[in-house]
Amino acid sequence: MSTTERIAEVIENNVRPIIESHGGGIEFMGYDETNGVLKVQLSGLCSGCPGAAATLRNLVEGVVQRYVPEVKEVVRA
Repeated sequence: MSTTERIAEVIENNVRPIIESHGGGIEFMGYDETNGVLKVQLSGLCSGCPGAAATLRNLVEGVVQRYVPEVKEVVRA
């Protein structure tokens, strides 16, 4: 399984349910293997939330890195 496929699977199975339980949404936009940057799009209540940056760092980045350590950073697309 490729890194991109592993990331998509982690987002779908581990991150999306948590984000959706808070009224938000997340979409995998891309992964740059050269620098380890994952791009995601937040939607719903998460798109305008002042805590969205913390959600990216603490939730999305933390969970994804646990399963896919090649990911160095998560940013908004």
